[in-house]
Amino acid sequence: MKVLLLEDNKKLNQTIAKRLKLKGYQVEACTDGLAAYEKITDGFSCFILDINVPNIDGIKILKKIREYYPEVPVIIISASIELDIIKESYDFGCNDFLKKPFFIDELEIKIEKLCKIQDELIYFDEKCYFDYKSSSVIIDDKEHRLTKKEKLLMNLFLTKKNQVLSYETIENYVWEGSFASLESIRSLIRRLRKVLIHDYIQTVVDTGYIFKSK
Repeated sequence: MKVLLLEDNKKLNQTIAKRLKLKGYQVEACTDGLAAYEKITDGFSCFILDINVPNIDGIKILKKIREYYPEVPVIIISASIELDIIKESYDFGCNDFLKKPFFIDELEIKIEKLCKIQDELIYFDEKCYFDYKSSSVIIDDKEHRLTKKEKLLMNLFLTKKNQVLSYETIENYVWEGSFASLESIRSLIRRLRKVLIHDYIQTVVDTGYIFKSK
């Protein structure tokens, strides 16, 4: 799972990034708001944002994220206890707010809860699973490596299992903010269905798709 971390305190930034990497997450760590702003459309599954950072503050970045990703989890971390700032964060779509100082374990729990991903191996059934580390689907002990877009789509489905995903949500996440035609989305779905074999991906007419799994 790919995480964008924005924290201008270098020591705290390094500490958080190191812990998340040990959990198997791919972390893009930024200490500058502008650097984070420019990476928004790079296909992240979770955003962790400090508010008071150089150049572009976390709230403005949160607003921009919501233009591309209506549903990707955003966790705000801040030393501020001002109710107006906390309220503003939620008004613009943050999923959770963590006040500094905090235990890194608290942050890990929030990420796992929001993204519903706790393991590197995600099983669909007894003989089929997805391996985050290798970006592969394993069926009957046979490995099927995924392309970048197939991997992004798989990641999106797994963070939102049993939830309906609109065409727009898929376009914004998988194409990283670029335009994708409906046929391009359908073509990608067909390719992923062919890899998975079983009918995990179901069509929701005129809306999008849902990944049905245990």
